[in-house]
Amino acid sequence: MPTGEPTILATSGGYKSGHRTRMEFDLLMHHAVELSGVSGRAPRVAHIGTASGDQRWFAAELDQAARVSGFDFSHLNLFTMPNYSDPEAYLLEQDVVWVNGGSVVNLLAVWRAHGLDSILRRVWEQGVVLAGVSAGSICWFQGGTTDSYGPELRAVTNGLGFLPFANGVHYDSEPGRRPLVHRLVAGGVLGETHCTDDGVGLVYRGTELVDVVAEVKGKAAYRVTAAAGDSANPVAVEERLESRFLG
Repeated sequence: MPTGEPTILATSGGYKSGHRTRMEFDLLMHHAVELSGVSGRAPRVAHIGTASGDQRWFAAELDQAARVSGFDFSHLNLFTMPNYSDPEAYLLEQDVVWVNGGSVVNLLAVWRAHGLDSILRRVWEQGVVLAGVSAGSICWFQGGTTDSYGPELRAVTNGLGFLPFANGVHYDSEPGRRPLVHRLVAGGVLGETHCTDDGVGLVYRGTELVDVVAEVKGKAAYRVTAAAGDSANPVAVEERLESRFLG
């Protein structure tokens, strides 16, 4: 149930290979639950898979992972129609909302068509932890970089804007991500941008970045800002933010 101040965990992780199941929830997913402060019962976690078209086979994989973790786990599907008559009431009953990856461009369009952008803002303001990976990370920000349009990475600038920054995901695993973030920030297309290596998460209380956490040792986050100076040759400055290992 919603408690505490508005909280977002924006990640490039959360899953790992399982032992008896194909996948399990990794430390970042468990940290989202910890941030909710739930105790004395199974955590209620809602999964939203809009960015991948509400794939039922993947939802089944997540159900198995949730069983291993002891979560009370369920799904808000929007294809082919919402599976709850009152999505807001359903989401307000959760401790955590976890948004999976895929196409952030398609996710934003479908959410807005169903009014989920406004619903999620109210849910966040009421204290339900919002979290997710990749597209499920970028969506909470003003924008970021995406392959939603095709293999060549591009900017997306119409995120939900709950957080007054942009977001870069998979910063260490996809070679095109870092230079594009730098160009977009230097050129003013994106403002201050917070980026995560794979296995790293950013914790925001309200709109303030309060923690950098990791499920993989040695990984980091980064703050990228435009440098003051020569407007004819704009550049970006990158600051490494060391992570706190959750293991």
